[in-house]
Amino acid sequence: MIKVSVMYPYTADARFDHAYYRDKHMPLLKARMGDACLKYTIDKGLGGGAPGSPPAYIGMCHVFCESVEAFQKAFGPHAKEINGDIKNYTDIAPVMQISEVVVG
Repeated sequence: MIKVSVMYPYTADARFDHAYYRDKHMPLLKARMGDACLKYTIDKGLGGGAPGSPPAYIGMCHVFCESVEAFQKAFGPHAKEINGDIKNYTDIAPVMQISEVVVG
């Protein structure tokens, strides 16, 4: 199993609409990817390691798929639409990472 993490680095003046991300963007991604998206999670950054420090990421999602190929096959045809929706909830350029799920 693999996990695709999309992370939005925190900056003090950034715009990130968590409600839109939760209620519109991620359901759009799931609808377009269909069964290839086994599940997804959403994180909302609250703080950093030191008391009172900001989070490293203001928000992130983790999309779970059987393989990189399954993700690419399901996401690829809809990439333009899904990526085009980013402007509706943030002005932050996302950081993406694909990982193998070792335990979980």
